[in-house]
Amino acid sequence: MKKWFFLIVLISLVLSSCSSTKSVRKTTNKPLTKVDRIVSNALKYKGVKYKFGGTTTRGMDCSGIIYVSYLQENVQLPRVSRDMAKRGKKISIRNAEKGDLLFFKTSKKGRGINHVGLIVSVTKSQIRFIHSTTSRGVITSSLSEKYWKNAFVKVNRIL
Repeated sequence: MKKWFFLIVLISLVLSSCSSTKSVRKTTNKPLTKVDRIVSNALKYKGVKYKFGGTTTRGMDCSGIIYVSYLQENVQLPRVSRDMAKRGKKISIRNAEKGDLLFFKTSKKGRGINHVGLIVSVTKSQIRFIHSTTSRGVITSSLSEKYWKNAFVKVNRIL
């Protein structure tokens, strides 16, 4: 009996002392920029339904998501897309970056700018933006989609 006990203890010690020698490398995360935080704020609302004048998770319109996302980082913008379009600096679409605002004219009636989106990513092939649509709520879309390409008016840099 003592032999079995001794053998079990010995095997347990051998097995418990086995461990991986693979080293774990720690990565340091760079602090997020204000633009990164604004985009992150907006992305939290993805999937929220559309509500005219809405600024909460119960419903949002296109300018509501932009207004709230910037406000959470202490950047005050007008509440309506056509007024937002008067803020910041107009830039070339070739120079567009994450955090810039895209403005659109989606109505055939001559009211001018009536829709806004926030750029969430820019690659060589496409610009992706978050916005709220009446049919699908808060979503991300690509500026290369025919509808958005045709409705595009300008891009402004706020920060």
